[in-house]
Amino acid sequence: MKLIKVIAVSITMLFGAAQAQNISIATGGTGGVYYPMGGGLASVLSKHVPGMSATAEVTGGSVDNLKLVGTGKPYVGFSMADAAKDAKDGEDKFKDKPIDLRNLLILYPNLMHVATVESTGIKTMKDLKGKRVSTGSPGSATEVMAFRLLEAAGLDKDKDVKRERLSVAESVNAVKDRKIDAFFWVGGLPTAAVTDLANSPSMKIVMVDTSAEVPAMNKKYGNLYFPSVITKQTYSGMEKDNNVAAVANLLVVNASMSEAEAYKIVKAIFDNQLELVRSHAEYRNIKLENQKANASPITYHPGALKYFKEKGIKVN
Repeated sequence: MKLIKVIAVSITMLFGAAQAQNISIATGGTGGVYYPMGGGLASVLSKHVPGMSATAEVTGGSVDNLKLVGTGKPYVGFSMADAAKDAKDGEDKFKDKPIDLRNLLILYPNLMHVATVESTGIKTMKDLKGKRVSTGSPGSATEVMAFRLLEAAGLDKDKDVKRERLSVAESVNAVKDRKIDAFFWVGGLPTAAVTDLANSPSMKIVMVDTSAEVPAMNKKYGNLYFPSVITKQTYSGMEKDNNVAAVANLLVVNASMSEAEAYKIVKAIFDNQLELVRSHAEYRNIKLENQKANASPITYHPGALKYFKEKGIKVN
C-alpha cells in the first residue's frame, strides 16, 4: 500500500511539473505605471496560481508588448486600446503583420499628460509649435496617441515641433536639464516620473489641456478616446484640474492561449485585487461591471468570459 501511495505521489508531481506554465508579463518603462502593475501581477500569479511562474519584463510600452504577444509565446501584455486596435487590424505600426489578440480585461483609463514647466511659456497645444517636445519612446502607445493629438490640434509632428523619442523618465530628466520644453506621456495616476518633476523645487509643473482634441481624434480613428480629468491634487504644484484625452487600458494575450490559462489569470486578479493594489493604486479601478464588449476593440478571450459568467456579468 505504501509503495502504491509513493508511486501515486510521484506521478502527481511529475504531472504537475509537466503542466507548469511560465508566463512573461510585458509591461513598459520603469518610470511608468505598467511596470509596477506588471511586477505585482507576476508576483500574484506565481504565488497564487498552482504550477504558474510569471516574470515581468521592461519594454518600450504597448506597441512592443503587442508584438511580443504576437510571437505566440506565453505573454500577457498591457496595452492601450488604440494600439491594440491597430495590431488587430494590421494598421500603422502593425501593417506588416496583424496580431490575433484576445482581451482578458479592461483595466483602467490611461490619461494623456502633456507636461511642461512654467518657464517655457507653454499653456496650450498650439504653444507647442516650434518647441522641443518628446512624443514618447519608440514602441510605446504614447507615441501613437501623441501623433494623433498633434494632428487633431492642427500641428504637423514632423514640421511644427522638434521631436524627441524619450521614455517618461528620460523626458522628465530632459525637462530638468532644459534639453526639451515639454513631453507627452499617457499613463495611470499617479505616474512616478511625473511626480518626480512636480516635486522638483526649482521648477513649477504645467499640464496642458487636451480634451478639446477628442472629437477630432474619434472622427478619424474610431470611438476610442474620451475626455477625463487629472485633478489638481494629483501632482504637487498644479494650479487647476487638467482636462485631458483618455483611452482605456487592456490586458491582452494571443488568441492561442488556452481557455484554462486565461481563466486562471483573470480569476487570480480579482481574487487577489487587494494584494495587487499594493503594487499600484490603479488596480482599484479594475471592475467587473466595466467589462463590456462595446468598450473594447478586442474580443474577449473565452477564458475571461467563463469567469465573468460565473460572476453573473453579462459582457455583450
